[in-house]
Amino acid sequence: MSAPRVSFVSLGCPKALVDSERIITGLRSEGYEISRKHDGADLVIVNTCGFLDSARDESLEAIGLALNENGKVIVTGCLGAEPDVIRERHPNVLAITGPQAYESVMNAVHEVAPPAHDPFVDLVPPQGVKLTPRHYAYLKISEGCSNRCSFCIIPALRGDLVSRPINEVLREAEKLVQAGVKEILVISQDTSAYGLDIKYQEAMWQDRTVRTKFLDLSRELGEMGVWVRMHYVYPYPRVDEVIPLMAEGKILPYLDIPFQHASPAVLKNMRRPAHQEKPRAAFRPGAKPAPILPCVPPSSSAIRVKRKKISGCSSIGWMKPRSSVPVALNMRRSRARRLMILALNRCRKR
Repeated sequence: MSAPRVSFVSLGCPKALVDSERIITGLRSEGYEISRKHDGADLVIVNTCGFLDSARDESLEAIGLALNENGKVIVTGCLGAEPDVIRERHPNVLAITGPQAYESVMNAVHEVAPPAHDPFVDLVPPQGVKLTPRHYAYLKISEGCSNRCSFCIIPALRGDLVSRPINEVLREAEKLVQAGVKEILVISQDTSAYGLDIKYQEAMWQDRTVRTKFLDLSRELGEMGVWVRMHYVYPYPRVDEVIPLMAEGKILPYLDIPFQHASPAVLKNMRRPAHQEKPRAAFRPGAKPAPILPCVPPSSSAIRVKRKKISGCSSIGWMKPRSSVPVALNMRRSRARRLMILALNRCRKR
């Protein structure tokens, strides 16, 4: 595989020139070739200046020239701090970053023209080092969680939701498939909330626009020809959108949903949204493994009746309480044991 070629335009002051040198050094260290001409290059980077009106005009003109001669343009530098100005004049630029955004520029280049992998030189395989068996791999799509469930300390430990750009996620998935992975397990703290923090930001993937959203991610992964299994999905309305993909066989008919309780009163106390009727109407009766949290107060006879309506074949466990959790969990092993017996009896009847 030949090395990708990048054409570079550096405008502005000596400080901007040093920024250009740093970016080009990073490109060369990753094996990219620097082209003197836009025509024939895999992409063009324009390092802009925005200090004077004349400098802004020169930068916008250079961007337009690169688009005309090549079509794939990444904009960085001082004028990149005003992306609306650039988009208004040149809406087809691939990415815009501000000054000193070296890592963002490199990430944008990787999305357009990934660096060539040399098996004789590179010590790390294209898909990265994996600790799982070769036939499956985990694909983490986000970090943190923006929910404030009364029983959970995840936001305190990992922070609010931060979604990875969808083209970055899909590129990683593609490398996994090329490496021989047969099953991709999508994970995060809250998979169905993917992209919510960045307002479902759009990105380019294989010459088309996709949104950083649970549905778009599921659809694109479903076209890669491997099993796709969604983990840590919560019963939000967004889940309804992927059910047709399951019916078409694009992704596995599997949802690892933590059924944290059956009582609306307790779910409200846990600060969890819930709609029992929609999941029941969407899925035919059957064994669906899912974790259950049976030990969240308050407890009443009416709530206990609801707990007995278990579909069966679920994983049931308990959690040790943490002092930092607003609701102190009164854990009872006997309650989990009764639920397990009930679930086993339901499974045997089938």
